[in-house]
Amino acid sequence: MNFVDPQVAASARSEAARNFAPMETEGKWPIRYKSIEAFTICIDLVTVLLASVFSTLLYHINSAWTATDIDKAVGSAIIASALFVCLLKIKSKYKPTELLVMRDQIHAVFLAWTFVFLLLASAVGALKISNEVSRGTGLIFALLGFALLIANRAIISALLRKGLSARKFAGTNIVLITDQPQSHHAGLAHTLAMFGFCVTGHFSLPPPSAGSGYRKRLSTRVIEHTRGAEIEEIVVETDPSRWSELREFVADLRVLPFPVVFVPAGAASDMFRRPTRSLGSTVCIELQRRPLTFAEFGIKRSIDVIGAGLALIILSPLLVVVALAIKLDSPGPVLFWQKRCGFNGRNFAICKFRTMSVLEDGPSIVQAGSDDSRITRIGKWLRRTSIDELPQLFNVLDGSMSLVGPRPHAVAHDGQFDKAIRNYAFRRRVRPGLTGWAQIHGCRGPTPTAATIERRVEYDLWYIDNWSLRLDLAILLQTPVEVLRGRNAY
Repeated sequence: MNFVDPQVAASARSEAARNFAPMETEGKWPIRYKSIEAFTICIDLVTVLLASVFSTLLYHINSAWTATDIDKAVGSAIIASALFVCLLKIKSKYKPTELLVMRDQIHAVFLAWTFVFLLLASAVGALKISNEVSRGTGLIFALLGFALLIANRAIISALLRKGLSARKFAGTNIVLITDQPQSHHAGLAHTLAMFGFCVTGHFSLPPPSAGSGYRKRLSTRVIEHTRGAEIEEIVVETDPSRWSELREFVADLRVLPFPVVFVPAGAASDMFRRPTRSLGSTVCIELQRRPLTFAEFGIKRSIDVIGAGLALIILSPLLVVVALAIKLDSPGPVLFWQKRCGFNGRNFAICKFRTMSVLEDGPSIVQAGSDDSRITRIGKWLRRTSIDELPQLFNVLDGSMSLVGPRPHAVAHDGQFDKAIRNYAFRRRVRPGLTGWAQIHGCRGPTPTAATIERRVEYDLWYIDNWSLRLDLAILLQTPVEVLRGRNAY
Protein backbone atom coordinates (compact mmCIF):
# COMPACT_ATOMS: atom_id res chain seq x y z
CA MET A 1 0.00 0.00 0.00
CA ASN A 2 1.38 3.39 -1.04
CA PHE A 3 0.96 6.09 1.62
CA VAL A 4 2.88 8.80 -0.27
CA ASP A 5 1.68 11.01 -3.08
CA PRO A 6 3.70 10.33 -6.30
CA GLN A 7 4.30 14.03 -6.93
CA VAL A 8 5.72 14.45 -3.42
CA ALA A 9 7.98 11.44 -3.93
CA ALA A 10 9.27 12.77 -7.24
CA SER A 11 9.98 16.14 -5.63
CA ALA A 12 11.97 14.50 -2.83
CA ARG A 13 14.03 12.42 -5.26
CA SER A 14 14.83 15.41 -7.46
CA GLU A 15 15.87 17.50 -4.44
CA ALA A 16 18.30 14.80 -3.28
CA ALA A 17 19.70 14.42 -6.80
CA ARG A 18 20.32 18.14 -7.15
CA ASN A 19 22.19 18.51 -3.86
CA PHE A 20 24.14 15.31 -3.48
CA ALA A 21 25.99 12.98 -5.85
CA PRO A 22 26.12 9.20 -5.27
CA MET A 23 28.79 7.98 -2.88
CA GLU A 24 32.11 7.21 -4.52
CA THR A 25 33.21 3.71 -3.51
CA GLU A 26 36.35 3.51 -5.64
CA GLY A 27 39.52 3.56 -3.54
CA LYS A 28 37.68 3.11 -0.23
CA TRP A 29 39.18 0.94 2.48
CA PRO A 30 37.15 -2.06 3.69
CA ILE A 31 36.93 -0.67 7.23
CA ARG A 32 34.70 1.88 8.84
CA TYR A 33 35.84 4.64 11.14
CA LYS A 34 33.79 3.30 14.06
CA SER A 35 35.55 -0.09 13.70
CA ILE A 36 39.04 1.33 14.26
CA GLU A 37 38.93 0.76 18.02
CA ALA A 38 38.04 -2.93 17.69
CA PHE A 39 40.57 -3.33 14.88
CA THR A 40 43.39 -1.85 16.98
CA ILE A 41 42.51 -4.08 19.93
CA CYS A 42 42.71 -7.16 17.69
CA ILE A 43 46.06 -5.99 16.33
CA ASP A 44 47.41 -5.58 19.88
CA LEU A 45 46.24 -9.06 20.88
CA VAL A 46 47.94 -10.62 17.85
CA THR A 47 51.08 -8.52 18.39
CA VAL A 48 51.50 -9.63 21.99
CA LEU A 49 50.95 -13.26 20.99
CA LEU A 50 53.56 -13.08 18.22
CA ALA A 51 56.03 -11.27 20.50
CA SER A 52 55.69 -14.00 23.12
CA VAL A 53 56.15 -16.86 20.64
CA PHE A 54 59.08 -15.20 18.85
CA SER A 55 60.72 -14.46 22.19
CA THR A 56 60.62 -18.15 23.07
CA LEU A 57 62.06 -19.12 19.68
CA LEU A 58 64.82 -16.49 19.90
CA TYR A 59 65.79 -17.56 23.41
CA HIS A 60 66.04 -21.20 22.30
CA ILE A 61 67.76 -20.39 19.00
CA ASN A 62 70.82 -22.40 20.02
CA SER A 63 68.88 -25.17 21.70
CA ALA A 64 65.86 -27.29 20.96
CA TRP A 65 62.49 -25.92 21.96
CA THR A 66 59.54 -28.06 22.88
CA ALA A 67 55.79 -27.86 22.53
CA THR A 68 55.64 -27.08 26.25
CA ASP A 69 57.69 -23.94 25.67
CA ILE A 70 55.23 -22.76 23.02
CA ASP A 71 52.29 -23.56 25.29
CA LYS A 72 53.85 -21.42 28.04
CA ALA A 73 54.45 -18.61 25.53
CA VAL A 74 50.84 -18.67 24.39
CA GLY A 75 49.59 -18.75 27.98
CA SER A 76 51.78 -15.79 28.95
CA ALA A 77 50.61 -13.90 25.89
CA ILE A 78 46.94 -14.42 26.72
CA ILE A 79 47.39 -13.08 30.25
CA ALA A 80 49.65 -10.17 29.25
CA SER A 81 47.51 -9.11 26.30
CA ALA A 82 44.28 -9.24 28.32
CA LEU A 83 45.75 -7.07 31.08
CA PHE A 84 47.35 -4.66 28.60
CA VAL A 85 44.21 -4.18 26.51
CA CYS A 86 42.05 -3.71 29.62
CA LEU A 87 44.36 -1.00 30.96
CA LEU A 88 44.36 0.96 27.71
CA LYS A 89 40.63 0.45 27.26
CA ILE A 90 39.96 1.88 30.73
CA LYS A 91 42.03 4.97 29.82
CA SER A 92 40.16 5.29 26.47
CA LYS A 93 43.43 5.03 24.55
CA TYR A 94 41.86 3.01 21.73
CA LYS A 95 39.66 5.85 20.54
CA PRO A 96 40.71 7.11 17.08
CA THR A 97 41.22 10.64 18.42
CA GLU A 98 43.67 9.22 21.00
CA LEU A 99 45.47 7.05 18.45
CA LEU A 100 46.37 10.19 16.52
CA VAL A 101 48.43 11.59 19.42
CA MET A 102 51.57 9.49 19.11
CA ARG A 103 53.37 10.98 22.09
CA ASP A 104 50.52 10.12 24.46
CA GLN A 105 50.28 6.65 22.95
CA ILE A 106 53.95 5.93 23.64
CA HIS A 107 53.55 7.11 27.21
CA ALA A 108 50.38 5.04 27.76
CA VAL A 109 51.86 1.89 26.19
CA PHE A 110 55.02 2.20 28.28
CA LEU A 111 53.13 2.58 31.55
CA ALA A 112 50.62 -0.18 30.80
CA TRP A 113 53.27 -2.62 29.50
CA THR A 114 55.52 -1.95 32.50
CA PHE A 115 52.62 -2.45 34.91
CA VAL A 116 51.69 -5.76 33.24
CA PHE A 117 55.19 -7.18 33.67
CA LEU A 118 55.54 -5.94 37.23
CA LEU A 119 52.22 -7.58 38.05
CA LEU A 120 53.22 -10.83 36.35
CA ALA A 121 56.58 -10.81 38.13
CA SER A 122 54.83 -10.31 41.47
CA ALA A 123 52.44 -13.16 40.70
CA VAL A 124 55.33 -15.48 39.78
CA GLY A 125 57.09 -14.64 43.04
CA ALA A 126 53.95 -15.04 45.15
CA LEU A 127 53.13 -18.42 43.59
CA LYS A 128 56.77 -19.54 43.88
CA ILE A 129 56.96 -20.75 40.28
CA SER A 130 60.06 -18.78 39.25
CA ASN A 131 61.85 -22.05 38.40
CA GLU A 132 59.28 -22.72 35.69
CA VAL A 133 59.66 -19.28 34.07
CA SER A 134 62.63 -18.29 31.91
CA ARG A 135 63.89 -14.83 32.84
CA GLY A 136 65.70 -14.52 29.51
CA THR A 137 62.51 -15.22 27.57
CA GLY A 138 60.61 -12.78 29.75
CA LEU A 139 63.14 -10.00 29.12
CA ILE A 140 63.10 -10.55 25.36
CA PHE A 141 59.28 -10.66 25.46
CA ALA A 142 59.12 -7.34 27.34
CA LEU A 143 61.49 -5.52 24.95
CA LEU A 144 60.19 -7.06 21.72
CA GLY A 145 56.56 -6.62 22.73
CA PHE A 146 57.03 -2.95 23.59
CA ALA A 147 58.86 -2.28 20.31
CA LEU A 148 56.15 -4.00 18.23
CA LEU A 149 53.32 -2.24 20.07
CA ILE A 150 54.93 1.15 19.41
CA ALA A 151 55.48 0.20 15.76
CA ASN A 152 51.79 -0.70 15.54
CA ARG A 153 50.84 2.69 16.92
CA ALA A 154 53.03 4.50 14.39
CA ILE A 155 51.53 2.59 11.46
CA ILE A 156 47.93 2.91 12.68
CA SER A 157 48.37 6.63 13.37
CA ALA A 158 49.77 7.22 9.88
CA LEU A 159 46.98 5.21 8.23
CA LEU A 160 44.36 6.98 10.31
CA ARG A 161 45.62 10.38 9.21
CA LYS A 162 45.66 9.30 5.58
CA GLY A 163 42.19 7.81 5.86
CA LEU A 164 40.75 11.01 7.30
CA SER A 165 42.47 13.37 4.89
CA ALA A 166 41.70 11.27 1.78
CA ARG A 167 38.25 10.07 2.93
CA LYS A 168 39.27 6.43 2.63
CA PHE A 169 36.98 4.88 5.22
CA ALA A 170 34.10 2.71 4.05
CA GLY A 171 30.92 4.71 3.71
CA THR A 172 27.78 4.85 5.77
CA ASN A 173 24.84 6.38 3.89
CA ILE A 174 22.86 8.88 5.94
CA VAL A 175 20.05 11.40 5.49
CA LEU A 176 20.67 14.86 6.97
CA ILE A 177 17.77 16.96 8.25
CA THR A 178 18.76 20.40 9.54
CA ASP A 179 17.52 23.91 10.14
CA GLN A 180 21.01 25.43 9.96
CA PRO A 181 22.27 27.75 7.19
CA GLN A 182 23.56 26.29 3.92
CA SER A 183 27.18 27.17 4.75
CA HIS A 184 26.94 25.35 8.08
CA HIS A 185 25.47 22.07 6.89
CA ALA A 186 27.85 22.05 3.92
CA GLY A 187 30.69 22.11 6.45
CA LEU A 188 28.99 19.37 8.47
CA ALA A 189 28.63 17.20 5.36
CA HIS A 190 32.33 17.71 4.62
CA THR A 191 33.28 16.72 8.17
CA LEU A 192 31.05 13.65 8.03
CA ALA A 193 32.66 12.63 4.74
CA MET A 194 36.06 12.49 6.45
CA PHE A 195 34.72 9.80 8.80
CA GLY A 196 33.17 7.73 6.02
CA PHE A 197 29.63 9.12 6.15
CA CYS A 198 27.94 9.95 2.86
CA VAL A 199 24.97 12.34 2.92
CA THR A 200 22.68 10.89 0.24
CA GLY A 201 19.75 13.13 1.06
CA HIS A 202 19.30 16.56 2.62
CA PHE A 203 16.08 18.07 3.94
CA SER A 204 15.43 21.42 5.60
CA LEU A 205 13.69 21.36 8.97
CA PRO A 206 10.86 23.93 9.03
CA PRO A 207 11.01 26.87 11.43
CA PRO A 208 9.15 26.58 14.75
CA SER A 209 6.32 28.79 13.45
CA ALA A 210 5.59 26.54 10.45
CA GLY A 211 3.10 24.34 12.25
CA SER A 212 2.45 20.60 12.39
CA GLY A 213 1.18 20.41 8.80
CA TYR A 214 4.57 21.30 7.36
CA ARG A 215 6.22 18.81 9.72
CA LYS A 216 3.91 16.05 8.50
CA ARG A 217 4.74 16.82 4.87
CA LEU A 218 8.47 16.75 5.68
CA SER A 219 8.26 13.37 7.41
CA THR A 220 6.36 12.02 4.39
CA ARG A 221 9.12 13.18 2.03
CA VAL A 222 11.82 11.67 4.26
CA ILE A 223 10.00 8.33 4.45
CA GLU A 224 9.58 8.18 0.68
CA HIS A 225 13.23 9.02 0.09
CA THR A 226 14.54 6.36 2.47
CA ARG A 227 12.10 3.56 1.54
CA GLY A 228 14.01 0.93 -0.43
CA ALA A 229 17.25 2.94 -0.31
CA GLU A 230 20.54 1.81 1.26
CA ILE A 231 20.28 4.22 4.17
CA GLU A 232 21.73 3.34 7.58
CA GLU A 233 21.04 6.43 9.71
CA ILE A 234 18.99 9.61 9.80
CA VAL A 235 20.72 12.65 11.34
CA VAL A 236 18.66 15.56 12.63
CA GLU A 237 20.52 18.79 13.45
CA THR A 238 18.72 21.56 15.29
CA ASP A 239 18.71 23.63 18.46
CA PRO A 240 17.94 21.66 21.67
CA SER A 241 15.22 24.22 22.48
CA ARG A 242 13.09 22.57 19.77
CA TRP A 243 13.09 19.25 21.62
CA SER A 244 9.29 19.00 22.08
CA GLU A 245 8.46 19.35 18.37
CA LEU A 246 11.49 17.22 17.49
CA ARG A 247 10.03 14.31 19.46
CA GLU A 248 6.78 14.59 17.47
CA PHE A 249 8.75 14.63 14.22
CA VAL A 250 10.78 11.55 15.18
CA ALA A 251 7.55 9.78 16.17
CA ASP A 252 6.42 10.14 12.55
CA LEU A 253 9.61 8.39 11.42
CA ARG A 254 9.08 5.29 13.59
CA VAL A 255 7.89 3.38 10.52
CA LEU A 256 11.51 3.39 9.28
CA PRO A 257 13.96 0.71 10.48
CA PHE A 258 16.81 3.20 10.93
CA PRO A 259 18.27 4.93 13.98
CA VAL A 260 17.58 8.65 14.19
CA VAL A 261 20.51 10.62 15.61
CA PHE A 262 20.22 14.09 17.12
CA VAL A 263 23.04 16.61 16.56
CA PRO A 264 22.60 19.65 18.86
CA ALA A 265 23.25 23.04 17.29
CA GLY A 266 23.22 26.59 18.58
CA ALA A 267 24.39 28.05 21.87
CA ALA A 268 23.11 25.15 23.98
CA SER A 269 25.06 22.56 21.97
CA ASP A 270 28.12 23.04 24.18
CA MET A 271 26.19 21.46 27.04
CA PHE A 272 26.11 18.11 25.23
CA ARG A 273 29.91 18.01 24.96
CA ARG A 274 30.23 17.87 28.72
CA PRO A 275 30.39 14.58 30.65
CA THR A 276 27.30 13.26 32.38
CA ARG A 277 26.83 11.29 35.57
CA SER A 278 23.99 10.04 37.72
CA LEU A 279 22.75 11.79 40.85
CA GLY A 280 20.40 9.19 42.22
CA SER A 281 17.89 8.57 39.44
CA THR A 282 18.63 11.93 37.82
CA VAL A 283 21.05 12.41 34.93
CA CYS A 284 23.33 15.39 35.53
CA ILE A 285 25.68 17.30 33.26
CA GLU A 286 29.07 18.11 34.74
CA LEU A 287 29.60 21.82 34.09
CA GLN A 288 32.94 21.86 35.89
CA ARG A 289 35.12 18.82 36.61
CA ARG A 290 37.31 18.48 39.63
CA PRO A 291 40.98 19.30 38.92
CA LEU A 292 41.93 15.68 39.64
CA THR A 293 39.79 12.58 39.33
CA PHE A 294 39.64 10.19 42.28
CA ALA A 295 42.12 7.89 40.53
CA GLU A 296 44.51 10.76 39.76
CA PHE A 297 44.23 12.05 43.31
CA GLY A 298 45.00 8.56 44.64
CA ILE A 299 48.10 8.28 42.46
CA LYS A 300 49.32 11.75 43.42
CA ARG A 301 48.68 11.15 47.12
CA SER A 302 50.53 7.81 47.02
CA ILE A 303 53.55 9.49 45.45
CA ASP A 304 53.40 12.24 48.09
CA VAL A 305 53.40 9.79 50.99
CA ILE A 306 56.08 7.51 49.55
CA GLY A 307 58.25 10.39 48.32
CA ALA A 308 58.02 12.45 51.52
CA GLY A 309 58.63 9.41 53.71
CA LEU A 310 61.72 8.31 51.78
CA ALA A 311 63.04 11.89 51.65
CA LEU A 312 62.74 12.29 55.43
CA ILE A 313 64.58 9.00 56.00
CA ILE A 314 67.37 9.81 53.55
CA LEU A 315 67.76 13.44 54.64
CA SER A 316 67.42 12.83 58.39
CA PRO A 317 71.20 13.31 59.05
CA LEU A 318 71.12 16.64 57.20
CA LEU A 319 68.01 17.74 59.11
CA VAL A 320 69.71 16.99 62.44
CA VAL A 321 72.83 18.94 61.47
CA VAL A 322 70.77 21.93 60.31
CA ALA A 323 68.74 21.90 63.54
CA LEU A 324 71.95 21.99 65.63
CA ALA A 325 73.39 24.79 63.48
CA ILE A 326 70.26 26.92 63.92
CA LYS A 327 70.28 26.38 67.67
CA LEU A 328 73.95 27.37 67.96
CA ASP A 329 73.70 30.32 65.57
CA SER A 330 70.95 32.38 67.25
CA PRO A 331 68.46 32.21 70.13
CA GLY A 332 65.00 30.92 69.38
CA PRO A 333 63.24 27.74 68.27
CA VAL A 334 64.60 25.52 65.50
CA LEU A 335 61.30 25.31 63.63
CA PHE A 336 59.06 28.14 62.52
CA TRP A 337 55.30 27.69 62.14
CA GLN A 338 53.18 30.09 60.13
CA LYS A 339 49.55 30.04 58.99
CA ARG A 340 49.18 29.58 55.24
CA CYS A 341 46.16 29.34 52.95
CA GLY A 342 45.77 25.89 51.41
CA PHE A 343 43.32 23.69 49.53
CA ASN A 344 39.86 25.25 49.15
CA GLY A 345 40.90 28.20 51.31
CA ARG A 346 41.58 26.13 54.42
CA ASN A 347 44.28 27.49 56.70
CA PHE A 348 47.07 25.23 57.90
CA ALA A 349 50.34 25.66 59.80
CA ILE A 350 53.36 25.36 57.54
CA CYS A 351 56.60 24.07 59.05
CA LYS A 352 60.00 25.56 58.15
CA PHE A 353 63.45 25.87 59.63
CA ARG A 354 63.76 29.25 61.35
CA THR A 355 65.92 31.57 59.26
CA MET A 356 65.11 34.95 60.83
CA SER A 357 65.42 36.56 64.23
CA VAL A 358 61.66 37.28 64.27
CA LEU A 359 58.64 34.96 64.12
CA GLU A 360 55.99 36.90 62.20
CA ASP A 361 52.57 35.30 61.92
CA GLY A 362 49.77 37.84 62.05
CA PRO A 363 47.73 40.30 59.99
CA SER A 364 50.86 42.21 58.96
CA ILE A 365 53.92 40.35 57.63
CA VAL A 366 56.88 41.97 55.87
CA GLN A 367 58.38 39.80 53.15
CA ALA A 368 62.11 39.15 53.28
CA GLY A 369 64.33 40.91 50.79
CA SER A 370 67.98 40.87 49.80
CA ASP A 371 70.34 41.89 52.66
CA ASP A 372 67.44 41.74 55.12
CA SER A 373 68.82 42.39 58.64
CA ARG A 374 66.30 39.99 60.16
CA ILE A 375 67.86 36.97 58.41
CA THR A 376 70.36 35.08 60.56
CA ARG A 377 73.81 33.99 59.38
CA ILE A 378 72.83 30.37 58.93
CA GLY A 379 69.45 31.52 57.63
CA LYS A 380 70.99 33.15 54.53
CA TRP A 381 72.52 29.83 53.50
CA LEU A 382 69.35 27.89 54.29
CA ARG A 383 67.15 30.22 52.26
CA ARG A 384 69.50 30.29 49.27
CA THR A 385 69.61 26.48 49.12
CA SER A 386 65.91 26.09 50.06
CA ILE A 387 66.89 23.69 52.85
CA ASP A 388 64.69 25.74 55.17
CA GLU A 389 61.69 24.31 53.25
CA LEU A 390 62.52 20.64 53.96
CA PRO A 391 60.43 20.37 57.18
CA GLN A 392 57.40 20.86 54.93
CA LEU A 393 57.80 17.18 54.11
CA PHE A 394 55.86 16.67 57.35
CA ASN A 395 53.09 18.84 55.89
CA VAL A 396 53.09 16.58 52.86
CA LEU A 397 52.72 13.51 55.07
CA ASP A 398 49.78 14.95 57.02
CA GLY A 399 48.00 15.87 53.78
CA SER A 400 47.96 19.65 54.10
CA MET A 401 50.49 19.93 51.25
CA SER A 402 51.70 17.98 48.23
CA LEU A 403 55.18 17.52 46.81
CA VAL A 404 54.16 19.50 43.72
CA GLY A 405 51.61 22.31 43.57
CA PRO A 406 51.23 26.09 43.86
CA ARG A 407 53.35 27.49 46.68
CA PRO A 408 51.20 28.63 49.64
CA HIS A 409 51.38 32.22 50.83
CA ALA A 410 50.93 33.63 54.30
CA VAL A 411 47.28 34.30 55.15
CA ALA A 412 47.92 38.05 55.35
CA HIS A 413 49.41 38.14 51.86
CA ASP A 414 46.90 35.69 50.43
CA GLY A 415 44.01 38.01 51.18
CA GLN A 416 45.81 40.94 49.55
CA PHE A 417 46.66 38.96 46.41
CA ASP A 418 43.11 37.64 46.14
CA LYS A 419 41.75 41.21 45.93
CA ALA A 420 44.43 42.49 43.57
CA ILE A 421 44.93 39.59 41.13
CA ARG A 422 42.20 38.17 38.94
CA ASN A 423 41.71 34.39 39.18
CA TYR A 424 44.14 34.22 42.10
CA ALA A 425 41.65 32.10 44.09
CA PHE A 426 41.78 29.41 41.37
CA ARG A 427 45.11 28.32 42.84
CA ARG A 428 43.25 26.87 45.82
CA ARG A 429 41.63 24.13 43.72
CA VAL A 430 44.56 21.82 44.49
CA ARG A 431 46.78 21.30 47.51
CA PRO A 432 49.76 23.67 47.78
CA GLY A 433 53.15 22.19 47.01
CA LEU A 434 56.68 22.00 48.28
CA THR A 435 57.75 22.96 44.77
CA GLY A 436 55.82 23.89 41.66
CA TRP A 437 55.73 24.84 37.99
CA ALA A 438 56.24 28.50 38.86
CA GLN A 439 59.27 27.76 41.05
CA ILE A 440 61.22 25.88 38.36
CA HIS A 441 60.64 28.90 36.10
CA GLY A 442 62.36 31.22 38.54
CA CYS A 443 59.32 32.46 40.46
CA ARG A 444 60.82 32.14 43.94
CA GLY A 445 61.28 34.50 46.84
CA PRO A 446 59.26 37.64 47.55
CA THR A 447 56.53 39.12 45.37
CA PRO A 448 57.05 42.90 45.65
CA THR A 449 54.94 43.91 42.62
CA ALA A 450 51.60 42.94 41.10
CA ALA A 451 53.39 41.81 37.92
CA THR A 452 55.48 39.39 39.95
CA ILE A 453 52.53 37.68 41.57
CA GLU A 454 50.55 37.71 38.29
CA ARG A 455 53.35 35.84 36.56
CA ARG A 456 53.44 33.28 39.37
CA VAL A 457 49.66 32.84 39.23
CA GLU A 458 49.79 32.24 35.46
CA TYR A 459 52.26 29.40 35.95
CA ASP A 460 50.21 27.93 38.80
CA LEU A 461 46.96 27.96 36.82
CA TRP A 462 48.66 26.40 33.80
CA TYR A 463 49.92 23.59 36.04
CA ILE A 464 46.43 22.94 37.45
CA ASP A 465 44.82 22.87 34.00
CA ASN A 466 47.52 20.61 32.52
CA TRP A 467 48.26 18.31 35.44
CA SER A 468 49.70 14.88 34.71
CA LEU A 469 51.88 12.42 36.55
CA ARG A 470 54.61 13.04 33.99
CA LEU A 471 54.47 16.79 34.66
CA ASP A 472 54.84 16.24 38.42
CA LEU A 473 57.87 14.01 37.89
CA ALA A 474 59.43 16.57 35.53
CA ILE A 475 58.98 19.34 38.13
CA LEU A 476 60.53 17.18 40.87
CA LEU A 477 63.54 16.40 38.67
CA GLN A 478 63.96 20.04 37.62
CA THR A 479 63.70 21.46 41.17
CA PRO A 480 67.28 20.55 42.30
CA VAL A 481 68.63 22.21 39.14
CA GLU A 482 66.69 25.38 39.90
CA VAL A 483 67.90 25.33 43.52
CA LEU A 484 71.50 25.20 42.30
CA ARG A 485 70.87 28.17 40.01
CA GLY A 486 69.71 30.18 43.02
CA ARG A 487 67.45 32.59 41.13
CA ASN A 488 65.54 35.02 43.41
CA ALA A 489 66.44 32.98 46.50
CA TYR A 490 67.01 35.24 49.50
